[in-house]
Amino acid sequence: MGKKKKQKLPLAYKPVGFVLGWAGGALAGMAFQKTWKVIRHEDDAPDALDPDRGWGEILLAAAVQGAIFAVVRSAMDRTGAKAIERSTGVWPGGDKGGRD
Repeated sequence: MGKKKKQKLPLAYKPVGFVLGWAGGALAGMAFQKTWKVIRHEDDAPDALDPDRGWGEILLAAAVQGAIFAVVRSAMDRTGAKAIERSTGVWPGGDKGGRD
């Protein structure tokens, strides 16, 4: 593939990445709410500023939420990258590895 196409591809991927990020955030939020309900049998997860919740409960909720968001984000990023590669023949991440 020509260098010109590789330079334009990250720009073409940005709208796809934005939509996938938005959808992934919504999906992760729903997954976290369901997971918290299974773990603690409560509809609402604790907020860091909730004076009636202890450190352990707040940190557990944050850790579970962070793990779910990271897994969903990675799955959505990978799905989008594979779709771009299938449609264009070029991997959208360029030569560098890891997240920005």
